[in-house]
Amino acid sequence: MLNKGYLLKLDSIDIKILDLLQQDAELQVAQIAEQVGLSATPCWRRIQRLKEAGVITRSVALLDPRKVNVAVTVFVSVRTSTHSQEWFDRFTATVHAIPEVVEFYRMSGDVDYLLRVVVPDIAAYDAVYKRLISGTNLHDVSSSFAMQELKQTTALPLGYV
Repeated sequence: MLNKGYLLKLDSIDIKILDLLQQDAELQVAQIAEQVGLSATPCWRRIQRLKEAGVITRSVALLDPRKVNVAVTVFVSVRTSTHSQEWFDRFTATVHAIPEVVEFYRMSGDVDYLLRVVVPDIAAYDAVYKRLISGTNLHDVSSSFAMQELKQTTALPLGYV
């Protein structure tokens, strides 16, 4: 991991700490330390080092989409015939202003951009769609509604470290 001009080497204990924190960021340092075979202070230092190096970017609470009324997931594929910086800046600003867009990617291949949108229902998605197309000139917008979530995780695979 590069940060501030130096290479951070992660050992097996760092990886265990990261794995535990990805599963439950509310674990107490003493609990993590016990599971990785350290005392609390060295464990705390490692966690701080991982934060300072930018490996741990933030800790968040994950919400149940059904309980906050956004259980419908829509994947939106966008194609454009315009690729100027001005267009990109306007499109990016439009997407960032729509809170229902929870993921936004620039893609390779036939699709230029892919968005993941969460809403309560089709009518709410239609309102998002109208905000999306009113902000910029788009060549094609294709929406696919997820019928069933088969896997969803925020935990990154750590086997490549």
